[in-house]
Parts: sequence; C-alpha cells; structure tokens
Amino acid sequence: MDKVYFEEKTVEKINYTEVPLTKGEYEYCNFINCDFSNSDLAEISFLECNFISCNLSMVKLMKTALKEINFKDCKMLGMQFDDCIKLQLSMIFENCNLSHSSFYRTKIKNTIFRNTQLHETDFTECELTGSVFDNCDLTRATFDNSILEKADFRTSNHYSIDPERNKIKKAKFSIMGISGLLDKYDIEID
Repeated sequence: MDKVYFEEKTVEKINYTEVPLTKGEYEYCNFINCDFSNSDLAEISFLECNFISCNLSMVKLMKTALKEINFKDCKMLGMQFDDCIKLQLSMIFENCNLSHSSFYRTKIKNTIFRNTQLHETDFTECELTGSVFDNCDLTRATFDNSILEKADFRTSNHYSIDPERNKIKKAKFSIMGISGLLDKYDIEID
C-alpha cells in the first residue's frame, strides 16, 4: 500500500484521540489546537510542520520522523523521542511542557528549548551540542554521559549537571546557576 502524502495542510481543533491521524507523510503542515494525547503516531513522517497549542502527551512515536518541527505552546508530557527515527531528528520547542519526556541517546544538536518546562526529562547520553535552553525549568532533569558542549544554559534554572559525567566544554552558564554544577558536592553557596 502506498503512503498517503499531505502538503501545506492546516488542521484546527481536531481530536485525534477519537479519529486517528492518517498514516503517511506530512510536509509543511500546521496542526493548531489539536488533541493527540495517547495517540499512535508511529511510522508517520513530519517534515517542516508546526504544532501550535496541541496536546501531544503520551503519544507513541515508534519510528516517527520529526524533521525541522516547531512545537509552540504545546503540552507534551511523557513523550519518548528516543523511539523516533534518529536520522535528521530536529525540533524547536517554545512555551511547551515536556516534563517526564525522554531524549535518551538522541542526537539533537542545536535544538532550541525556549520558555519550556522540562521537569524530570531524561537527557541521558543525549547529544545536545550547541543547543539553547532559554528560560527553561530543568527541575530533576537527568544529564548523564550527555554531550553539552557549546550548549547555553545561562537563562535556565533548577538544573543539576555533573561536569565529571558530562561533556560541557565551552557550555555557557550564568553565575546564578553555577550551583547546578556543584550539586553532587553538597556544599552551600551564598
């Protein structure tokens, strides 16, 4: 069976929890105020698409392609980005809630996280070179054996990053956030 192809389609206020999104390839499409929560987006390809004010919590992403995707004002709890097709995985997140999501072993260089909540998000063994965490809340986010070289954390808070367990060469941190690099030592900084 041939894959269905959609181009430059705008979809608004559709509840995909009741009627599943058609499997296929979506290019230059916009999804606005749609509910995808707990939906199966497996083996669907998205290229240069925008998701605006959507609920994508707990969607299944097995072999899903996400290339040059913009997520804005989205609820994205518990997403497993490590299930996506790894090749050309590229996204921008703005004003999103990505708490309890996983980027385990993904390569997402130069990713922008702006005004995004990342509580208990897993970045273990993640390649984040050149990524920007602009005004993000990283409470209990996990960075273990991650590549954070040239990443920018200057305006973010509540992160805990062990410099001995992560590659942080040329990463940027603010003086206010320096305690997040020293957590393991259980010291008090005034």
